[in-house]
Amino acid sequence: MNGRETPVHRRSALRSGAGALLAGVLTAGCTDNRGIAPASPAHDDPPPRARKAPGAVRPAPGPHRFPGRPVQIEYGPRNRARVALTFHGQGDPALARTVLAEAERTGARLTVLAVGSWLDDHPAMAHRILDGGHDLGNHTQNHLDISTMDETQAYAEITGCAERLRRLTGSIGTWFRPSRTRYATPLVQRIAGRAGYPHVLSYDVDSLDFTSPGVAAVTRKVAGELRNGSVVSLHFGYPDTVAALPLLLTEISRRRLRAVTTTELLT
Repeated sequence: MNGRETPVHRRSALRSGAGALLAGVLTAGCTDNRGIAPASPAHDDPPPRARKAPGAVRPAPGPHRFPGRPVQIEYGPRNRARVALTFHGQGDPALARTVLAEAERTGARLTVLAVGSWLDDHPAMAHRILDGGHDLGNHTQNHLDISTMDETQAYAEITGCAERLRRLTGSIGTWFRPSRTRYATPLVQRIAGRAGYPHVLSYDVDSLDFTSPGVAAVTRKVAGELRNGSVVSLHFGYPDTVAALPLLLTEISRRRLRAVTTTELLT
């Protein structure tokens, strides 16, 4: 997944132009060309800060079991005005921080499925995500094609990231999403359960932002498919996504929807 190296507009400019741009964006087209994720700068974060709290540090939330829900979850209740914006956690941490700050400015909460090797390079991002009130989960250790792996390899990819999350936060994270696939195979579902994840998180709205189709295409794709209970797939590390987010949040608010964590979506 190869993103173009394009400048990222300042958030103030995006906010001021969001309303005017949105109408034109919703009529724009999109492309569907697959690529390779942009590489993130290596080891540019300081070690994660310990939380300042008396006594022992409280572990981050862990996985939840949602009775009545399938092992593989694609969307939440259709009768409530909530949606979940989920982000694949990889790429330039500066872009990730911009996404988190923009969401928090509007009161939105996200779900971040982090790649373990990304957390190795940028360990401070784990607490940055949690401190913003967002869900933090597992997107495998190396973001390889888990569907092509045998059981031993796939289990190592899941538990490798789980170990990083536990070391950094005291928890294996709230969710697991398989890498390089929308749906987990029965094998991956089974071994994810063995690793401690009762559900596998899929999605019903694919932004295709990793193809770098442009701000208009990302916004149009999501806005055109969004409805009550939607789980949207997005990515850190892509300038198009950073620029589209204020427009998407404006559209979510216009429809009187709330962007919540996936845990809250299903609770």
